[in-house]
Amino acid sequence: MSADVTLAAIAGAHGIAGEVRLKLFAESLDSVARHKAFSAGGRTLTLKSIRPDKIGAVARFAEINDRNAAEALRGTLLAVPRDSLPPLGEGEFYVADLIGAVCIDTAGVALGRVGAVENYGASDILEIIRPDGRTFMVPITPEAVPDLGPPVVIDPAYAE
Repeated sequence: MSADVTLAAIAGAHGIAGEVRLKLFAESLDSVARHKAFSAGGRTLTLKSIRPDKIGAVARFAEINDRNAAEALRGTLLAVPRDSLPPLGEGEFYVADLIGAVCIDTAGVALGRVGAVENYGASDILEIIRPDGRTFMVPITPEAVPDLGPPVVIDPAYAE
């Protein structure tokens, strides 16, 4: 498991006063708002305010005072220490725990590793990278992924 967990990424500037648009990877805006400091590409950003926006959120950080500074941070990941996160409930996971995880089928045959976790609106989807570099996607449902592991167990019917 990693020491830091990424909760959001800076998608760009919002306005001229230094606010930034955020793409959220967390469960909700509140999941991000409960943290006051974020590791951001080798520096610390201190959250002053955050509000919902149509693509995620708009945030103001104490260290960003103008549009140029906000634009310079486009693509920066915002992470917090793993131990500052709440404990997981049944069936919950942190994406950071899945990235790179070994995947096997229900018979124990190696399928590859998790390369990404996506969500296109319906449910979370694992992108699995096979040893030969090809990829396939599997919805994170009890039928397709009976165990998030480690290792991640995938029903062979979904591994084709």
